[in-house]
Amino acid sequence: MSDICLEVVVRDETGTGPARAARRDGAVPGVIYGGGIDPVAIALRKNEVLKAINSGRFLANMIEISHEGKKQKVITKDVQFHPVSDMPVHVDLYRVKEDTIIEVDVSVNFVGDDVSPGIKRGGILNVVRYNIEVKCPAGSIPDSIEVDVSSMEIGDSLHISEITLPEGVTPAIDDRDFTIATVVSSRASKEADSAGGDADADGADDAGAEEAAGDE
Repeated sequence: MSDICLEVVVRDETGTGPARAARRDGAVPGVIYGGGIDPVAIALRKNEVLKAINSGRFLANMIEISHEGKKQKVITKDVQFHPVSDMPVHVDLYRVKEDTIIEVDVSVNFVGDDVSPGIKRGGILNVVRYNIEVKCPAGSIPDSIEVDVSSMEIGDSLHISEITLPEGVTPAIDDRDFTIATVVSSRASKEADSAGGDADADGADDAGAEEAAGDE
């Protein structure tokens, strides 16, 4: 769980007009929903939201909100940004408990590419999924999922079934063994293989010529 705690104010009115008024007052409008309770329109301090976003532990993480001294654990489900200024303009928060099972995207951290035999031969790591959607307790969302590609050769594929996920974490997609990454041939690796094949062929031709000369 993140250590972020944001103070919120309940908005009495909803809709475009009140949301714009909240933004003019330096706030970010939002909504909190889930947990079997009706949605509630809220407003958060813009500077606190920006600080939380810049911490890297706001999006898709469990945080706390506080209203009049009462705290509630939530997951940041979505943040909408202004297309020009890139400032947050709306936040969606979902009520959870520590053990609530949620679906969330977790980034993939690839390791071992510096010793992968396929990549060392000139192959290219083709990343199919930079994020993996998983199911896990809201209080135990992993920061990232480590994927080891150190043994991959050119032409190899790495699937979700080959990845060791943290305890309590399972793939959200469970009806197929989807691909995480592959190692594909590059132009350099193909040229190297071609050069090797030509060298073998030249060696065979030279050997044949020597045998023919010996027969004469």
